[in-house]
Amino acid sequence: MNAVPQTAMVLAAGFGQRMRPLTDTMPKPLVKVAGRALLDHVLDRLADAGVQRAIVNVHYLAEQIERHVESRTSPQITISDERCVLLDTGGGVVKALPLLGDAPFFHINSDTIWLDSVKPNLTRLAEAFDPSTMDALLLLAPGAGSIGYAGRGDFTMAPDGRLTARHERDVAPFVYAGAAILSPRLFDGAPQGAFSLTRLFARAIEQGRLHGLRLEGLWMHVGTPEAIAEAEQAISESTG
Repeated sequence: MNAVPQTAMVLAAGFGQRMRPLTDTMPKPLVKVAGRALLDHVLDRLADAGVQRAIVNVHYLAEQIERHVESRTSPQITISDERCVLLDTGGGVVKALPLLGDAPFFHINSDTIWLDSVKPNLTRLAEAFDPSTMDALLLLAPGAGSIGYAGRGDFTMAPDGRLTARHERDVAPFVYAGAAILSPRLFDGAPQGAFSLTRLFARAIEQGRLHGLRLEGLWMHVGTPEAIAEAEQAISESTG
């Protein structure tokens, strides 16, 4: 069995514009769903998986996030400060690489939320990740049946798990669920400054080293204030 990554990169720097007006006065990661901040849902899941340290990047209303996590001990939190310039999903990781170490790490959006099935999906990712054949293993949810998602999907997946990106006019069955295990190798030769992680995913696809794992359970895309109630109902039904 593969070891669970001991570090994680948690993306918490964005503006959360679609979540307005809630994000006029607070960063999206602190918006509450079922009584807990989205960021806490993520950090608790990482702690349950055995992650020791989480690197959390901040930009918009950064001080609120810093105060929110300052007393947290599991996982231990290190802030990656992007107040001066927002580096996007790829550049933010490049800045944080010295803090993340040389081993594969979890990469997770602070606003992703899901209900696990029998085995936690982060554990399943760790067990499935093979650094000899993968630069990244993405957790994928089916576009159909996921709460709050109405897009056209992101990827198709081959039987061996290798991914192909959706062509512009097509519909793809799987959407990236905002959680992955990434190898530092993915960032070899990465540009400096702000750039999207999708650039590196595209390169990994060309090399046959971008793989996916289907989420077991229910993924919830909480992108707008209206989606909060739908997510809370699903959580309530799962625990009731």
